[in-house]
Amino acid sequence: MVTLAFAQVGYILVNRDPGGLTGGEEGLPMATAGLPSALAGVANTVNLYWLALAVLVVVVLVVHTIDRAPLGRTLIGLRDDERRIAVVGLSPYRVKLLAFVVAGALAALGGMVYALVVGGASPHVASSDLTLALIVMAVLGGAGTRWGALAGGILYAYLDQRLSRLGGQLPGPLSEPLFILGTLFILAVYFVPGGLAGLRTRWEPLQRAVRRRAAAASAP
Repeated sequence: MVTLAFAQVGYILVNRDPGGLTGGEEGLPMATAGLPSALAGVANTVNLYWLALAVLVVVVLVVHTIDRAPLGRTLIGLRDDERRIAVVGLSPYRVKLLAFVVAGALAALGGMVYALVVGGASPHVASSDLTLALIVMAVLGGAGTRWGALAGGILYAYLDQRLSRLGGQLPGPLSEPLFILGTLFILAVYFVPGGLAGLRTRWEPLQRAVRRRAAAASAP
């Protein structure tokens, strides 16, 4: 709730264009004069998507490395019991600060690529709608997992694009993409609380049960 509140406050400030810094509702266009020629122009849009893919790979590698390193285990311990981290001689404040700096650096890197891809910045990037979309991505993919956010982001982006195209062909509330996405979100939380990343843990017991029944049926 605090995150959503900060997002809404940021959206209001950006939308009011204080001092003419944010461009208000129109946002700020990308100044392409200082960009490399390979990243400017409609003909080079494909290069921006390759750049976005490269940044995604870098982010995944950084998160994977931290998770496998002692810092990852320290962060897990800090999440579970902050006092235990202090007892073993580590500073919870410094660990939190380091995690915040790394997360902020990765978010800034993603924000720069986003601005390049869309050709500027608009108040939408500071709105609570985008924050809610990120939360939905994390829940659909599996909160607290490395690959859950990636899978949830891909699924959300795909559904958002496909449902927008199919909206005019469906009757009633089904013509609204957000209605269908919200329904899928509720169903995912209720039936698959672990998201896409949790399907494997649910699928393996079912596979073992099927194998046991098949083995029992084939036994003489």
